[in-house]
Amino acid sequence: MELQIRDVSKTYSTGGSRFGRSRSSGPTNGVQALKNVTLTIPTGMYGLLGPNGAGKSTLMRILATLQEPDTGSIHLGDINVVNQPDQVRQTLGYLPQEFGVYPKVSAEKLLDYFAVLKGFSERKSRREVVDALLHKTNLWEVRKQKLGGYSGGMRQRFGVAVALLGNPKLLIVDEPTAGLDPAERVRFLNLLSELGENSVVILSTHIVEDVSELCTRMAIINKGEILYEAEPLKAMERLNGLIWRKIIQKNELAEIDREHRIISTKLLGGRTVVHVYSEETPADFELVQPDLEDVYFTTMADHTMTDHVSNVQNRQRDRHQTKED
Repeated sequence: MELQIRDVSKTYSTGGSRFGRSRSSGPTNGVQALKNVTLTIPTGMYGLLGPNGAGKSTLMRILATLQEPDTGSIHLGDINVVNQPDQVRQTLGYLPQEFGVYPKVSAEKLLDYFAVLKGFSERKSRREVVDALLHKTNLWEVRKQKLGGYSGGMRQRFGVAVALLGNPKLLIVDEPTAGLDPAERVRFLNLLSELGENSVVILSTHIVEDVSELCTRMAIINKGEILYEAEPLKAMERLNGLIWRKIIQKNELAEIDREHRIISTKLLGGRTVVHVYSEETPADFELVQPDLEDVYFTTMADHTMTDHVSNVQNRQRDRHQTKED
């Protein structure tokens, strides 16, 4: 099964709800969250990578039939996602960035309740499904514990158990590892890695490592636009011989910024590590093997430069027009 997203746009009117399902009849003044998003997402793990506020959650809510796009079309196999939301929900699993639980109810009882809502009316088969999911998400030993006593990672795994009810063909997880400690993050990613064999699994995140460790394809989104779409390994290969590193003192950064195209900086042992993009060998830099973080920051830097050039051109055109008037 394949998910096809074509020319999807969404604008939030000023003061309007971000969760309404109404489809606008025309242009709206406000914040444009998505701009002509087009993606083809195959079976397997697919990463949607971008900073906070990039439009990831809006796209996830649209795919989960919680909102409608202003324009564009979405198809999951033969199902029209916008026009046939009930059919989508029958084969959808959705783990939002934030979800509530009843703190005084055990995981076992609440999962059983959700299974009833999902259509598992026969007690014996429902029991088998609930038990299997508690084992799959490694919650069996704490199944009778109240959810209020669960750690962040345990709650996330419970959310996955709920999302997996009914063997969904489309599974959406939005910022799933945010706030997890390293051990819980590893457990959670191991669980997700098992789910992409027979389903379309979309991992929406701002954490580059999540995508590099799990996903066979990915897209980078910012300000509602898809900037880049590729296989992570091929994206990294394209930067071979172009990424250079140097450890510097913080007061050297301004000079390096004037002389080179910096794509990222970070601290290592209290010192500043700078990565630059260059087709020629920069003096005193060492060549490094590109990783997905280099792909991400190079893409974002390219887009920022394009926006800057466009803004300069627009200001020059406006000044020229003013003089003519």
